[in-house]
Amino acid sequence: MTGPDRLPLLDDSQRDLFVGGRWRPAEAGARFEVLDPADGSVLTDVADGSVADARTALDAAVAAQADWARTAPRERGEVLRRAFELVARRADDFALLMSLEMGKPVAEAKGEVTYGNEFFRWFSEEAVRIHGRYMPNPAGGSRLLTLKKPVGPCLFVTPWNFPLAMGTRKIGPAIAAGCTMVVKPAAQTPLTMLALAAVLAEAGLPDGVLNVVPSTHAAEISEALQADDRLRKVSFTGSTAVGRVMVRQSAERLQRVSMELGGNAPFLVFADADLDAAVDGAMVAKMRNMGEACTAANRFLVHTDVAEEFGRRLGERMGALRLGRGQDEGIDVGPLIDEKAVASVTELVGGAVQDGARVVVGGEPHEGPGYFYPPTVLLDVPQGSAINAEEIFGPVAPITTFETEEEAVAKANDTEYGLASYVYTRDLARTIRLAESLEFGMVGVNTGLISNPAAPFGGVKASGFGREGGFEGIEEYLETTYVALPAG
Repeated sequence: MTGPDRLPLLDDSQRDLFVGGRWRPAEAGARFEVLDPADGSVLTDVADGSVADARTALDAAVAAQADWARTAPRERGEVLRRAFELVARRADDFALLMSLEMGKPVAEAKGEVTYGNEFFRWFSEEAVRIHGRYMPNPAGGSRLLTLKKPVGPCLFVTPWNFPLAMGTRKIGPAIAAGCTMVVKPAAQTPLTMLALAAVLAEAGLPDGVLNVVPSTHAAEISEALQADDRLRKVSFTGSTAVGRVMVRQSAERLQRVSMELGGNAPFLVFADADLDAAVDGAMVAKMRNMGEACTAANRFLVHTDVAEEFGRRLGERMGALRLGRGQDEGIDVGPLIDEKAVASVTELVGGAVQDGARVVVGGEPHEGPGYFYPPTVLLDVPQGSAINAEEIFGPVAPITTFETEEEAVAKANDTEYGLASYVYTRDLARTIRLAESLEFGMVGVNTGLISNPAAPFGGVKASGFGREGGFEGIEEYLETTYVALPAG
């Protein structure tokens, strides 16, 4: 086993469960290994929480809820602000830890630290802006008062692809609103969340407000906690299939639910687009996190007049990227998360080629060790190819052509998903039409980067519901009480 001396931020005890403000081993001492996806070696092991452990964590969250809800909004905001400053000071260590357990290049991991940490700063400022309203009854004779109250104890299930940001954009608004929580991080990447828990404790977050239970028993834990009347809110980021299960489980107890699920983002390039800008945007929208992002451009829909040139330029840029271990100097593309991910991407690319697609660059899995797949560009991909229907989650750009705006919109909307979309055109009127007609929760116009803590992140259709970030984000953690007051 690789020793913990390779792991920044975490000492031996901080690889256990974090429950009620204390580090404690899992029931019966169970542990599981965390692997380095660059070579498959073992980085370390962490406590493997059971259903009983998760219930103990919920006990701690419930016990802390009343006091935390009564805590002054300014104090809650100051905890988040101190956490923001601590994470910022340790950004290099957080980036290295993420790179080791998840694979992304350190430089890109630093970008995630900056982005994810902004949710702490944003919601530290939103904590003091929670308010209701007061108004006279339009019919006279009384007054109307509304109050905002925290939803209560929450369950957060976070994914492996953005180990810090997917946590902070749930934890930040929950703390600001006065909610306590149990967090179940992805088994592939639990270390960053454990380090984040340590930072929040150092920032003065009271015991029991945040509880972290790494586990290889995600389904059992979510089912058990969702069956508990004391749990009032669930927020999940992950696959649509798992999201559907959790929504069904929420129905029995009528829990508040936020779901950020799968994506199949179209990237539309019109004939009048600035191709240099479009290629730059494509590199950002496709290659962020090696393509392992729900917002990643999944389908490139390019006007037939510029498709060949766009494909050539994109192929040159993708082919020039350096593949390797995320901690090495000059590396642009790290490994995928595991062997299953490589097999899935390989199958989708092979199927597209069988359907008639042309390989511009890449197209074959990289020889081990590690879970690498080279950046790949495909031209002439038929609309009906499986690669246009499924979330790729890898560094592959399939290009399909269109001739009219109506055809482009029809092809873009031809998916059950509706998270992110991208449009490149110089026609202002067209951008308005597309923003109105594309069935996606987010539309990037002449940009490949749309995620922003100040903006509401979320989708429609099978990409889920609820919003994270922006003014809307804290509403997911608040209930409204109406009070009828006599006139005098």
